[in-house]
Amino acid sequence: MKAILALKKRIYTAISKKFMSDCSSYNSLEVRRGCRSKKQARAIFAANGVPHAKGKIFFGPLAAYQFVKEHGFPVVIKPNVSGFSRGSYFPIGNYKELYTALLLAKIWWPSTVIEQYLAGKNYRVVVIDGEIMSVIERFPPTVIGNGRDSIRQLAETENKIRAEMGLFPTIYPIVESEQTVKYLAEQGLSFDSVPEKDQSITLFYRIALAPGGTVNTIDKASIPAVNQALFLQVLSMFDANILGIDVIMEAGIDVPYDQQKCILLEVNSRPYLKMHDVPRHGLREDLSRYYQKLDNLSIAQSDTF
Repeated sequence: MKAILALKKRIYTAISKKFMSDCSSYNSLEVRRGCRSKKQARAIFAANGVPHAKGKIFFGPLAAYQFVKEHGFPVVIKPNVSGFSRGSYFPIGNYKELYTALLLAKIWWPSTVIEQYLAGKNYRVVVIDGEIMSVIERFPPTVIGNGRDSIRQLAETENKIRAEMGLFPTIYPIVESEQTVKYLAEQGLSFDSVPEKDQSITLFYRIALAPGGTVNTIDKASIPAVNQALFLQVLSMFDANILGIDVIMEAGIDVPYDQQKCILLEVNSRPYLKMHDVPRHGLREDLSRYYQKLDNLSIAQSDTF
């Protein structure tokens, strides 16, 4: 057991240094340890009556198979410890996709999470002591057809717009990669296809920055009080100074969470705040007041993993 714990510590330290060097660090070591895994978050959500996806942690594929037999598809497969959606696969709708995702997720972490999948709007809500700092809606790499240009031309135009807006390098360009080519092929499309006017084309399933996803800012005044109270409640559950809360809402964050299907996915004790400064749509917020408040905190062991 000691050897396994030592191995996990080395792996987590390596992941933190390689993939999380640009993430914020405003929480104590104790708080960060309490937020590292999806299992920890789900247990706290359940104990406090917070809506969350049914799921389980497992090592072998039999447990994932049994979960699907009980709850059905679609599901999400992801490492128990990770960041930036790395190693996450969704929506998984059949057993072939399930077993492929199981194999790939193990590259990131020995233990794996399987959860129910909810199709809806994906948000990152950043909460600090007593207030909501910023809310963004997140999108996979997408282009909108005009009835004339190919998907390749639409992607090139979109990349030029992002460059002119100064979104790089936090936001990435849409690229013609093996992943995007394959994902389009699964839809019966290629980069030479010409979408109809106003037709939305998703180029990859993952809602993350690396494959070319974008973020849009949400006006905090549009969020109902009951939703704001829920997010502030989550912050207090973990006794944190700041959390990035990942939530999916079927109807949207402007609708009370208890009047729709809603699941909280996880909490991020070291949220990547840079992406809140580079919205593709919505207003670019001045978050300096919040940073000043956070910078004045005294953080125990902030540089210890």
